[in-house]
Amino acid sequence: MPRSKIDSAAADAAPKAEPSASFSAIKSARAFEEIATQIRDELIAGRLKVGSRLPAERALSEQFGVSRNTLREALRSLEHAGLIRLQKGASGGAFISERSGQAIVTGLLDMYHVGAIQPAQLTEARIWLESVIVREACVRATPQDLELLHHNIEEAAQANAQGNFPLRAQKHLEFHRILARMTGNPIMVIMMNGMLDVLQHFINSIGDYSNVFVLPSRRRFMKHMEEGNVAAAVEEMETSLKRLQRSYLSRVEVKADAAAAAAEVAATAPSPVGRSARTARKTRAEPG
Repeated sequence: MPRSKIDSAAADAAPKAEPSASFSAIKSARAFEEIATQIRDELIAGRLKVGSRLPAERALSEQFGVSRNTLREALRSLEHAGLIRLQKGASGGAFISERSGQAIVTGLLDMYHVGAIQPAQLTEARIWLESVIVREACVRATPQDLELLHHNIEEAAQANAQGNFPLRAQKHLEFHRILARMTGNPIMVIMMNGMLDVLQHFINSIGDYSNVFVLPSRRRFMKHMEEGNVAAAVEEMETSLKRLQRSYLSRVEVKADAAAAAAEVAATAPSPVGRSARTARKTRAEPG
């Protein structure tokens, strides 16, 4: 078959991009920002929807008036921001993501890593958000939800008995993710997931710690929830989280004090070069 016919057949078999989206040439040096703005404008206008496939790289680069390398960089940035997902293969391409909440998670993590979110602020905000989530979760809880929470508690207890700190921490955090999903509100789920992802990094940084009070508190919490006692459930959760907050922050202070002490010792200790020089002078001064 002639190449022209092969190309034509391949083009017919490939998935079709959304035909109604149109883009204009980029005039600014900040290509990523303009490309993102235009894609968002198409979403607002309804010409692009979640799951829509953007035109192929060559067509997009021509529409935007940028090189394919610049376009790829912009698309990777948009993927990192959660606006699109990139899929490889014959049926691949750039698709409008249905999980754009990842941008919030990524943003919170970036703020934490650069020091814009401090441990005290993180744990305080968690208590505030959790109180709202618990209220709604208590009202909307189904038998299936309660079963999931009970199962999670047993898994955490097993991890604790095995001395498996990473798994114990993971199960404890998953308990809160389940509560967020029980609200039925995607905004609460996104916010809680973002906060818990940051908290996971924070917990890993402080290492293993004792929280023997958590599992008994979880069981009391479940009793209140199953009885429909919303106020008692909220109070139990707040009390437990505030106790955890004090434990977390005390470990941060201990690590900070240890680091400061080590730095002070290092600053006052004579350097190896200085010791070597003094030893050499002493050797020369002593009689043989």
